[in-house]
Amino acid sequence: MGSASSMLTQYDIELVQEHCHYLFGQQEIVCLYKRFCQLDRNAKGFISADEFLSVPEFAMNPISQRLIKMVDGLNFKDFVAFLSAFSAKATLPQKVETIFKVYDSDCKGKVTFNDLIQVLHDLTGSYMSDKQREVVLSELLHEAGYTKESSLLLDDFFKILENRGVRMEVEIPVD
Repeated sequence: MGSASSMLTQYDIELVQEHCHYLFGQQEIVCLYKRFCQLDRNAKGFISADEFLSVPEFAMNPISQRLIKMVDGLNFKDFVAFLSAFSAKATLPQKVETIFKVYDSDCKGKVTFNDLIQVLHDLTGSYMSDKQREVVLSELLHEAGYTKESSLLLDDFFKILENRGVRMEVEIPVD
């Protein structure tokens, strides 16, 4: 697995499966490896921000710049671990942790009202006014027992999202 142009061995596949908590089967990992190698155009063994942005679905995502901070420079094992949060087999805590990292842009382990506003702005663009964003987020926080002044930790984030039916799934086509 050292170079992106090398082939995966059975041992490599099993290591990656363990690293991603067995959320992907062996065939899915092989498919992900092929895609990783396509993205890693210079066979460096990791994918740069520009390489990620070459995927149209990723580039068009309204929070792509936040995601780039999370994925820039990932090697294959970490690439699969990142994608595992989007697996249908991922648990709600695994999904919520990934969502939390998107909001926690400064990586300080807490999400402020301003962080929430910025992400909602990224997601809604000009479709919502700043005032509408504030009202929606204030109501959401109030329903969960928080205020605009609260700094949310991962556990708080889980509490807010646990009953919201969080869905983040990607299909890995198996050849």
